[in-house]
Parts: sequence; structure tokens; C-alpha cells
Amino acid sequence: MARLSSATATSAGGIVFRFEASIPQLVLGRRKREKDISTWTLPKGTPNPGETLEETALREVCEETGLTVRILSPLDAIKYTFVQRGLRIHKTVHYFMMEPTGGGLEDHDREFEEVRWISFAEAADILSFETERSLVGLAATRLPEATA
Repeated sequence: MARLSSATATSAGGIVFRFEASIPQLVLGRRKREKDISTWTLPKGTPNPGETLEETALREVCEETGLTVRILSPLDAIKYTFVQRGLRIHKTVHYFMMEPTGGGLEDHDREFEEVRWISFAEAADILSFETERSLVGLAATRLPEATA
């Protein structure tokens, strides 16, 4: 059996949160993977040449969600491996805690079929990947207090 060639990849994204009636919410996007399969994920993407991780995260979150955001703090990175076109890819995605400063979900790009706010409590049931569910759990412990 032939061994797969390996490569590494890096992306950056964010957990964008707000409080609605004192309930913390975050933004997720639904991406169509195959004919009848969709995944719910956090916004993220690949750096353009010369971009920092922070610049990538800000740009990708804006493109994929339609929101302009600001970074409040680094959060964590998740790592996973997948196979694409016969290549095993070891990917690291760096995430930041973010808050919206403008824009609207209706302005999201076509990478996501749908973008919506959900409560942190709902995230475990909606997110498709365990690594992202764990990251959202961590983010929930780092939320500032809701202001009335």
C-alpha cells in the first residue's frame, strides 16, 4: 500500500460573540460539503501572502459572516488531519475572541449557505466537529460579563 504524502496548512478565524437579552451568542455558518451533507462550523480561512494570523482572522470572519469585527484576545488553536486529493494535510487553525463592530449576516459570502447567531448553550448540538465544540466551551469561560 502506498503511503500518502503529507503537507501542513494554517488558517485563522474567530468566535464572534454578542449578548442578546443577557444571553451570550456566537456566529456559525453552514457549509454544503456534498449533495446532501452540510456542516456547521466557525468562520475561518487561509492567510493571503504576507498576512498575519490576526489580519487573516479579521478578513475571513468579515467575508464569511458579513460582520466587521475586532479582536479582543487570542483564544487557542485546534489541530486536525484530513486527506484531500491523495494528500494528508495536518492543519492548525488559530482562533481569536471577537466582537462585532458593524456589518450584517445578510452580507456573508458564498462559502457559507447560511450564517446565524446561536446561543453558546446550543453550540454543542449544532457544531459538526468536536474540536470546535471544545473550543466554544473554552470561549464560554472567557466571555466578559453581560452589560444590561
